[in-house]
Amino acid sequence: MKVAVSAQGNDLGETVDPRFGRGQGFLIVDTDSMEFEVLDNPNVSAAGGVGIQTGQMIANAGVETVITGNIGPNAFKVLDAAGIKVYTGATGTVKEAVEDYKDGKLSSSSSPNVEEYFGTGGRGGGGGMGGGGGMGRGRGGGR
Repeated sequence: MKVAVSAQGNDLGETVDPRFGRGQGFLIVDTDSMEFEVLDNPNVSAAGGVGIQTGQMIANAGVETVITGNIGPNAFKVLDAAGIKVYTGATGTVKEAVEDYKDGKLSSSSSPNVEEYFGTGGRGGGGGMGGGGGMGRGRGGGR
């Protein structure tokens, strides 16, 4: 089975990237052989639509499963519509995350686990304490 793991580098020993849409890239891993290919994420610094664009890129990669730290609502919708299972909360190395998946230690997600604009550094209401100032939808809490 082919799984996509958000990664902060280009090999199995790299750390799982906690971000899906703006993560550095993905390792597409064959869970049987542990062979992998690297898929760079061209959407890291895009202005908007990142979750949707990254979700479509992963859906086009032909994977059945995504393993990541966090995923927002737009990316989750794209992957769910493509029939791709999502596992969030992954930490450690990519190899450890795949092994945890194979051992049944990860739970599939039925919904996103972060709000829209997670990991953008403040878009959508600011990144710190406050009453909804800033651009976006006025969500003031920290992310």
